[in-house]
Amino acid sequence: MNIFFAPFITSFLLAVALLAGFIFLGRKINLTDSRNSKRHIHSAQISRLGGIAIIISFILALLIDKRLVIETPLLAVIFVSGAILIFGLVDDFRELSWKAQLFFQIMIVILLYCAGIRLEYISNPLGGIILFDGTFWQLVGFLLASVWVIFVVNVLNWTDGIDGASGGISIICALTIFFLSLKPEVNQPPVGIITAALVGSLLAFLLFNFHPAKIMAGTSGSMFMGFILAALAIFAGAKIATTLLVLAIPALDALWVIFERIRFGKFIFHADRRHLHFRLLELGWSQRKICILYYGVTLLIALIALNTRISGKVLTFLIFLAIMAVFLAVINKKINTQKETPKTEF
Repeated sequence: MNIFFAPFITSFLLAVALLAGFIFLGRKINLTDSRNSKRHIHSAQISRLGGIAIIISFILALLIDKRLVIETPLLAVIFVSGAILIFGLVDDFRELSWKAQLFFQIMIVILLYCAGIRLEYISNPLGGIILFDGTFWQLVGFLLASVWVIFVVNVLNWTDGIDGASGGISIICALTIFFLSLKPEVNQPPVGIITAALVGSLLAFLLFNFHPAKIMAGTSGSMFMGFILAALAIFAGAKIATTLLVLAIPALDALWVIFERIRFGKFIFHADRRHLHFRLLELGWSQRKICILYYGVTLLIALIALNTRISGKVLTFLIFLAIMAVFLAVINKKINTQKETPKTEF
């Protein structure tokens, strides 16, 4: 375990130092999030540079670690992480269009594919694996990987609406991949080192981002969280089912919001407050209470994911899908009841 402690503590300490510096900088410069008021809730001036600290500390921890061999696939991950840092920083201050963001995300997928990070197979719920062999099936694998990466990137971005939500869920997901890489039948120490560095950076960020937040992830941070988790799921040997299961809350919430926007004739990238965390806030829940619910459920699902095969993961996902649908329906009914109930004046 000593080989994993070094990258963890390195990234953690680097991130703490950078975050403290950016928080100080945020108090001197106007970096409020007023332009994204439909997706974030912050009443005080707050720095948007948290993602930069996460990415820089993560990259440096990997480069410093002598046990980690930097080959083409990992080099591509590092390069894309740096590109996300720059792109996210530009978006935080200039607010790029959804077309620019989608184009950038597609370029990420193409770069990963060219670097050898490809979806070569997926587990079959009925047993065995499904190989993406041959030109046609390789194209299918590329399309599935594209949808996967873009979906997870946007899922984590949409979850970053309240303090601590995206960071906490990302930590649990990264830890799941970490423990999965240590299993004898998997045995992937490089993945363990990468995820250890990632957990260190994210944990440091969460210390400053948990409500009341002193710093935000910004576009660079939320996009990086989604990218690195999606890439690791492929990089670690097609662990997409496990990662998707752990990300069940934000993933199903995103699908629900997309369905609702289409249902009411809204564009799917239209910023609004249909997400679960906003609905819970409308019912009077605190940000801390929402995060504790998210963490608890995600941790429970992660434990199930680590101890079940693909068929068990699919069954768990379907059960949680039903529970989530009922939960959202009940919440919507309560919100509608509150709106219809006239307020009594004294």
